[in-house]
Amino acid sequence: MDRPAGRRDPHGDYGTPQKYDPTFKGPIYDRGCTDIICCVLLVVAIVGYVVVGVVAWTHGDPRKVIHPTDSRGQFCGQQGTPNEKKPFLFYFDIVKCASPLVLLEFQCPTTQICVSKCPDRYMTYLAAYGNAAALEYYRNFCSPEFKNPLKGPVEVLRDKECPAMLIPSTPLARRCFPAIQAKKGVIMVGNETTYDDGQGRRRNVTELLEGAKQANVVLEARQLAMKIFEDYTVSWYWIIIGLVIAMVASLIFIVLLRFLAGIMVWVMIVMVILVLGYGIFHCYMEYAKLKGEAGSDVSLTDLGFQTDLRVYLHLRQTWLAFREWPSFPGVGAVGHVMSSLLFPLCTFFLLCLCIAYWASTAVFLSTSNEAVYKVFNESACPFSGHTCKPETFNTSNVTKLCPDAQCLFAFYGGETAYHKYLIVLQFFNVFMFFWLANFVIALGQVTLAGAFASYYWAFKKPDDMPAFPLFSAFGRALRYHTGSLAFGSLVLAIVQVIRVTLEYLDHRLKAAENKFAKFLLSCLKCCFWCLEKFIKFLNRNAYIMIAIYGTNFCTSARNAFFLLMRNIIRVAVLDKVTDFLFFLGKLLIVGSVGILAFFFFTHRIKLVQDTAPPLNYYWVPILTVIVGSYLIAHGFFSVYGMCVDTLFLCFLEDLERNDGSAEKPYFMSQNLRKLLKKTNKGQPEAGVGKIRTVDDSALNPRGDDDDDEFVTVPVPPLGCDR
Repeated sequence: MDRPAGRRDPHGDYGTPQKYDPTFKGPIYDRGCTDIICCVLLVVAIVGYVVVGVVAWTHGDPRKVIHPTDSRGQFCGQQGTPNEKKPFLFYFDIVKCASPLVLLEFQCPTTQICVSKCPDRYMTYLAAYGNAAALEYYRNFCSPEFKNPLKGPVEVLRDKECPAMLIPSTPLARRCFPAIQAKKGVIMVGNETTYDDGQGRRRNVTELLEGAKQANVVLEARQLAMKIFEDYTVSWYWIIIGLVIAMVASLIFIVLLRFLAGIMVWVMIVMVILVLGYGIFHCYMEYAKLKGEAGSDVSLTDLGFQTDLRVYLHLRQTWLAFREWPSFPGVGAVGHVMSSLLFPLCTFFLLCLCIAYWASTAVFLSTSNEAVYKVFNESACPFSGHTCKPETFNTSNVTKLCPDAQCLFAFYGGETAYHKYLIVLQFFNVFMFFWLANFVIALGQVTLAGAFASYYWAFKKPDDMPAFPLFSAFGRALRYHTGSLAFGSLVLAIVQVIRVTLEYLDHRLKAAENKFAKFLLSCLKCCFWCLEKFIKFLNRNAYIMIAIYGTNFCTSARNAFFLLMRNIIRVAVLDKVTDFLFFLGKLLIVGSVGILAFFFFTHRIKLVQDTAPPLNYYWVPILTVIVGSYLIAHGFFSVYGMCVDTLFLCFLEDLERNDGSAEKPYFMSQNLRKLLKKTNKGQPEAGVGKIRTVDDSALNPRGDDDDDEFVTVPVPPLGCDR
């Protein structure tokens, strides 16, 4: 029938609605391979990634990250070497060390040797030269080349065989740093404010502080990391127990949501209010208890960074921040495909493999450089900064033109093509991590979509369903649609790599004064964040169409997008309903398990007070349990969310394909037909009744309890974003 003149076709901009097809019975089994070129690209990229990993593992040496390196590029404390019993690195003149980057990554322009212990007293070589006992102690801090004790002190100091002075030092991250302390606001080293530099001059110890103060911050952070590691070693099994509790709670929640969705919504709202209420109350009590105590009113800004994080718990501002935070944020198909609840474990395992391969390859790449030696000179020298070889340096022309020049280990690098393109290989490593991680997630989504679509389009549920819908969908995805999954994950990976690059540039430009560049960078970050969210939404729905129809990625994305745009109101409403439901569930599980972990690890449960392990920082296992609980809850709810999205697209297609007549009956459940006031004409309603489906429970979470034992809401069933 022709449209009246002047009336716009509501579907004209978003394609044509689906037509009735008597042969369509759900996911198509007679399908072919899609996006073959992308499949080939993925295989080639994976082969190249394996080659990069093998090359990195061949050239890399992670010991360079663990052990400090002396001026000859030898590791301190490495077993099977002359430095096996010398774990600490000693600097001849630490005053020449200006920044932690020079100290920890490259080298200071001063000789460094491995020693068995750090010096514990002030001493100069000139003073020790006339004393046999003092000279014997001093030789522990001389270079291995120092063989002749009768050599004059002038020659020894000229040849840099021994340091001019020793300073009381303490080991930090296996490096000897001045034992700096402050007494009544006065900086001292070894109870002295000045020291003899070995050349007859008295110098202020603050000069030593300039060479080590920034490095101390970095090294104290390493100490903090070691304490955190110790906490993990004594609490790991309790953390696992907490995560198991979160997993069981998530599973119980999903099961109860299927049968008692309406009641569960109210239970979640009440429980979330109680959990957040207790958090606010506890923080307020701690805040009030510190009122009037000395030092409790110091601001976090004035206190600065402290490695002993328990100091912050004695500040009122800390508990004020904690108190305000919690108040800031304002299923039948699963029952028939129960194996879908365990499928996130497979996805999680594959993601762990991707992370492990990426991390190990990154470490080996960053440590696969060769030792590079350069000429260091305190005075002007034309060869300063040039590469050199320690074996032949003393006989070269450099020592004749620059008598005080030294050939010292500078950093790990190389002159080969492999070493020149290490940064490119690191970039490729990051890119492949994003691509493979997104591919694994896409594989999980299309597998779940195929299984749930098989359920929806089964007219007699569950009799018409395949025997193993999840495994069938998984096999179809790998056999026919690896290329399409690679296509979608490739597009997303490119955007994510661009976002990482923008974050890196933003970090580098923090100290810059160019406001226009900062503004432009902020705009780009915002635009690419929005683009990533849109691509994730588009990919998710495209994978559903791929699972059902077996079309290529672009066709599936277009059809899914047009289908959703033809039902945009339903999409928007159901999106908010399901997101709110899942948000409450995650919040309830994470909050409950987090509070339980807090009481346990802070020894506040009397029954198990002596069981909880002693910790340096009790927040370490607590935060681990909270983050792990969220990931577990997210994994379970992602299955439910994918179920809702898949069934919603199927529901929209059902409305477009069928009209409820005897020739074109609806596939939706009886309860959903009642809600929409639609019927299958010519068929008794009991024929499809008494079937538990997630269409009603997931799309309509109010809890009406009619003869289908399902829940409805007084709005049309609507879809969610994803």
